[in-house]
Amino acid sequence: NVLDRTGLILEIFAARARTKAGQLQVELAQQLYAQSRLVRLWTHLERQRGGTGKAAGPGERQLDIDKTLIKKRISRLKADLADVAATRNLQRMARTKNQMPTVALVGYTNAGKSTLFNRMVEGSTLVADALFATLDPLMRKLELPGGLEIVLADTVGFVADLPHELVEAFKATLEEVVMADVVIEVRDASNPDWPLQAADVAEVLKDIGAHDKRRLVAFNKIDKLSEGSGVPPEGMGVSAVTGQGVEPLLKA
Repeated sequence: NVLDRTGLILEIFAARARTKAGQLQVELAQQLYAQSRLVRLWTHLERQRGGTGKAAGPGERQLDIDKTLIKKRISRLKADLADVAATRNLQRMARTKNQMPTVALVGYTNAGKSTLFNRMVEGSTLVADALFATLDPLMRKLELPGGLEIVLADTVGFVADLPHELVEAFKATLEEVVMADVVIEVRDASNPDWPLQAADVAEVLKDIGAHDKRRLVAFNKIDKLSEGSGVPPEGMGVSAVTGQGVEPLLKA
């Protein structure tokens, strides 16, 4: 079985989905992807018309059946996800009413967002050294050093050229970033490709309409840097593993 890049990403997402909302989002992305590939999937069948020029070949008949089934499933999934989005919107309204700001962690996949999230809230969310380990926005109430209560949200990791199907399917999750008061962009300071990853994150933020958010940059994994290495001046150095730099980040 040969997968293209999008197909592989979807397989990883499917393996990581844990909650009902996450599973719905992944299946919608898979159905949208399958819909775009239907014609190519059935090229092995005869698609020529019958002898009278009117009867469809077996490939065309199967293609029409598949199109109908996928359209129905997509409609059902979108309806279910609309319910999820409505529930999250009510939760956001309640937070706004209580004047509780939201801070969203974003970043390239595997930058250490979930580990930093745990360190910041001393929670027990899933932490894994794996791509796309977080598919749903994990949210916790947190009191900052100055006494202000906020909601901290951990979000799905971004990738280069995030497939359109995923952006479409994960709108309910990505809305937490769009609606956040402040965004903390987590970068992997130990990865030499972090500038390219940061550019990819900026592109995704632009795609979802969150590029003009108030933003803090946290260079994570400074415990992996060699002696004497620093972080660029536009960000703060932190280590989600050791806790170094987390207190100044919370104060900021």
